[in-house]
Amino acid sequence: MATRIDKEACREAYNLVRDDNTDINWAAFKYDGSMIVPGGQGTEYEEFKQLCKDDERLFGFVRITTGDAMSKRAKFTLITWIGENNFAKEFMVSDIRELEEDYIREELKKAGGANYDAQTE
Repeated sequence: MATRIDKEACREAYNLVRDDNTDINWAAFKYDGSMIVPGGQGTEYEEFKQLCKDDERLFGFVRITTGDAMSKRAKFTLITWIGENNFAKEFMVSDIRELEEDYIREELKKAGGANYDAQTE
């Protein structure tokens, strides 16, 4: 089933974070079945972090104010959260060799804990 997005609702939440006239500085977007929908918004970053649980998959759009006393500016970041209960191992790949199936298989074996294949080698 293809992933869909509730464009209007997500755009509204996104725009609240971008709006300099609101206190909203983060919005979360989560899966509802195969649909991505707004999953909350708020003013405190810690509120966003509390949504990031081991059994959740979500995206966060976050406003962070940076700079010094003379110059402050808003910076925006997209955070992808995939809780530990949603996968066996995460791969950040930048080397084409790391896409080899044997490499992936070996890394998954290592992440899996007990490996009884070693007894027959």
